[in-house]
Amino acid sequence: MSSKGRVLVAMSGGIDSSVAAVLLHEQGYEVVGMTMKTWDYSSSGGSKKETGCCSLDSINDARDIAVQLGFPHYIIDIREEFGDYVINHFTDEYIAGRTPNPCVLCNTHIKWDALLRRADKLSCDFIATGHYANIREENGRYVISKGKDHNKDQSYALWGISQESLSRTIFPLGHLHKTEIRQMAMDRGFDALVKKAESYEICFIPDNDYRGFLKRRVPTLQAEVAGGEFVLEDGTVVGKHEGYPFYTIGQRKGLGVALGYPAFVTRIEKDTNRVVLGNYEQLAKNGMNVGKLSMVKYENLHGRPTETVTKVRYNDPGTAATIEQVGDKMLVQFHAGVNAIAPGQAAVFYEGDDVIGGGWIETSFNLE
Repeated sequence: MSSKGRVLVAMSGGIDSSVAAVLLHEQGYEVVGMTMKTWDYSSSGGSKKETGCCSLDSINDARDIAVQLGFPHYIIDIREEFGDYVINHFTDEYIAGRTPNPCVLCNTHIKWDALLRRADKLSCDFIATGHYANIREENGRYVISKGKDHNKDQSYALWGISQESLSRTIFPLGHLHKTEIRQMAMDRGFDALVKKAESYEICFIPDNDYRGFLKRRVPTLQAEVAGGEFVLEDGTVVGKHEGYPFYTIGQRKGLGVALGYPAFVTRIEKDTNRVVLGNYEQLAKNGMNVGKLSMVKYENLHGRPTETVTKVRYNDPGTAATIEQVGDKMLVQFHAGVNAIAPGQAAVFYEGDDVIGGGWIETSFNLE
């Protein structure tokens, strides 16, 4: 038994999780690899060949690493729990007129819970993933902070992990840049990992066609919502659309409406099946309400308005904002307008590189 303890490593078959397992093995941990089968591509009806973390090739790639280094590797089937929670939520959110973020939901409610349950069964002290982020203990709390490689930082997707789960989590790559990880793989003879294409799409929509996925998932949806109106902010009708679930805040392409200027989706009105269009300036909002909070660095911020940089989507560089916790919600007042704030997406609050916490965007608006 290793003096450092036993760690269950989530291995997708890609370079990041593979190098994470290699580093922990070299550091003296007793490593157990685990690959999670979250989705069956044959049931998605998409056109793209099966790739990514759930494909047979990826499972075999993860197992090959384990065999070469001499540690056990398991495959677990979590398709049922993944589908029931993540995919149903994804579908329900679009039908509710919001824009979901399934990757954040999966991390916080499926993958960590699934890993910790299996870790307990396998007598593992810790779990580890290949995320670009860091964890430290401070003032009795486990704090997530940005990875050293800010271009690859994944802290945005981790705000919902509980303190109990963070206390048993290791991020081996948090202090490294992607270039260093590629070099480490090459130095150890894992050239195939370096050449392997990385996957950026939603795992259960490999062709990136979420509209097609919704139509296949809910066969009656298209007929139920077709023929809605495109309107301007003043209510002027300017065209017909395919149905409100098939549009997202900030969308410009594929609208099929000519207004003489670039038009963007600024609001979705589920109850009337209307999609509101506006110009670029009308996309910006300087306030929002965020609910279903998960606090990370501090237990709460009641009575403590706090200056932050707040992100409203994964690739958002963030905007300076004052946040104020009111009950179980956060009022966010941006210091400048932020474009395309989409209800249903995650908002994450940063203090320097540290994650204060996060939640789900409920509404956006303009404050006087």
